[in-house]
Amino acid sequence: MIDLETLRVAVAISSASLAIALGIGWHYSRTQTFLAHGALGVAVVVIGLTAMTLMGGLYTPWYNLTPFCIVLVGLSGIYSATRRFRSESSSILPPVVAAVSSVALALAPAIVNLSGVSALMLNGASGVILLLCAFESWRARKESRLAITANAFIYTLTGISFLSCSYVILIEQSWYLTTIPKNWAEDFNTVMSLIGATTIGALTLTLHHARSAALHKDEANTDPLTGVLNRRALFSRLEAVPSCEGHAVIMFDLDHFKQVNDQFGHEYGDSVLRQFALVLKQHLRNEDAIARLGGEEFCVVVKIEGRDNVQQIADRIRRAFVALRIPGGPQGKFATVSIGLALGSPEETFPTALRRADAALYEAKRSGRNQVQIASLRLVA
Repeated sequence: MIDLETLRVAVAISSASLAIALGIGWHYSRTQTFLAHGALGVAVVVIGLTAMTLMGGLYTPWYNLTPFCIVLVGLSGIYSATRRFRSESSSILPPVVAAVSSVALALAPAIVNLSGVSALMLNGASGVILLLCAFESWRARKESRLAITANAFIYTLTGISFLSCSYVILIEQSWYLTTIPKNWAEDFNTVMSLIGATTIGALTLTLHHARSAALHKDEANTDPLTGVLNRRALFSRLEAVPSCEGHAVIMFDLDHFKQVNDQFGHEYGDSVLRQFALVLKQHLRNEDAIARLGGEEFCVVVKIEGRDNVQQIADRIRRAFVALRIPGGPQGKFATVSIGLALGSPEETFPTALRRADAALYEAKRSGRNQVQIASLRLVA
């Protein structure tokens, strides 16, 4: 037989280290609430495991079942963490209900001295909660397929190890426990708990670091005011495109924007920029590149498919922006935008098409603003 007490101490130490690591991670990244839920859940598991270890192998039904209930509550906290990892808006209610109902149902048989039935139900509930953790992890696999699949697999095996303990109690009909069970299922469960605490912990921290890196990359590539790409991100994305053939480059410049800022304040000007970015998102596809180049200038790169009429798309954007009534601005007046459009030609690079679109934009402003001008095919020097 495996020395369960030694392994239980190892699980407690490993879990305590994980709780500290998750807590530190949350301290430096408060928006990632799954780290806080995970740290609290694992910490509660450590309390339960420590209480079990301090009993030194002695068995008294209520004293042994109570630490197990604490572990079950901790596992519910971990379940909440897996839900929060998938979606920060996930409700905490299901994990709370799972913890309270499982503990209540499991302790009820102990009142009539059916400690074995209570142990069966506690193991079963723990196994089910861990399988729910595996399910929630699997649902989030798009973020990092390999790491999350491995996490779900370990959660599943650990859950099965708890269910195997219930299975042995059921098969042996051990409704009244007088000693701590020692069998293959308990060995399997203790080993899997140690593997789970170390492996799931390492994978969770790896996923957190990967998510943080992706978030920082998004922040570096995004215009903070409007939420669209910034100039650097747009040029970086289009560097890999050898030719603009099949694409259109559209330049936008909000008319008289400096006067708007001077007359109505920068807060209103920022609102105008955000509203225009929203209009662009509403009238373009997800695969179209939208960027703010700086100030009141925006650029869009559209892939032309089938019978797409890019001029009509640009004009719809212009008319939608004109129709806006932005709160805090002048009464009875509306904002307008001038647009320059360049259709990509064979062997033409993005910078060249951008210069042609910029020249068309200048022509739109020179011709009275609030209109769309199409660039000629002659390259701009």
